[in-house]
Amino acid sequence: MQAPAVLSAYPREATQLDARRGDAKREAFGVVSRSHPLLMDRRQLPEPCAHCGARGQSVCGAVEDEDLGRLAALAVVTEVDAGRTFIEEGEAAESFFNVTSGTAKLYKLLPDGRRQITGFAGPGHFLGLAVSSTYAFSAEAIEAVRFCRFSRPKLRKLLIDFPKLEQRLLDVAANELVAAQEQMLLLGRKTARERLATFLLMQSAQGPSCAGARDRLRLPMTRGDIADYLGLTIETVSRTLSRLRTERMIDIPNTSDVMILNLGALRSLAGGFS
Repeated sequence: MQAPAVLSAYPREATQLDARRGDAKREAFGVVSRSHPLLMDRRQLPEPCAHCGARGQSVCGAVEDEDLGRLAALAVVTEVDAGRTFIEEGEAAESFFNVTSGTAKLYKLLPDGRRQITGFAGPGHFLGLAVSSTYAFSAEAIEAVRFCRFSRPKLRKLLIDFPKLEQRLLDVAANELVAAQEQMLLLGRKTARERLATFLLMQSAQGPSCAGARDRLRLPMTRGDIADYLGLTIETVSRTLSRLRTERMIDIPNTSDVMILNLGALRSLAGGFS
């Protein structure tokens, strides 16, 4: 697997140097020196955090502004193109991945080559919480994906000083267990219409949509990816979407956007009430 492009890394030395320079300036104006200011505006945040739009959705939100430098010092900002795999099932789990933009599909392969998509990861998703020494899934970029990669040993050491960050990671792990249970219910009990309604509601609940309204969804994955995730055929997915459109529950203005027209009806369908 070709190594993805590394855009930048924020060195610890730069963090320490910036802190010393800031202390010197404050002392020159008679201000008590503080290595970590209590309040920071966005321009003062360390790279890559200063321009990250996913912080509020990700585990990084558990770290205070004045401590972000320590976390940023461990981050290697990387971008991969669509179609590139950046996590390989079975490989040594040496890193964590915090997705900051783009969408990836998570999947497992059977020995005969068949694939099962187990989920989709977008901005704010934290990947790599493996309980073993190897990754339990693969991750492939559906579109250009940018993420912060953290060394597992180094980040684990940092957790000692940041209990809130550790708690956030535990929350992520707990949410993954809930998602796995929902996936078992989805595949084991729900009809095709119920599965697709549930999928649309799940996408609606994950982050901002393309137009800033939660009833308009951008779906960068293909119909084949959706079918794979839901355990359906591509024809069934397309036919079911068309039927939901005819019933005025949704509209499909183009191949990558879906508008929810009747949220109540869609929820009732997902819950098996219609």
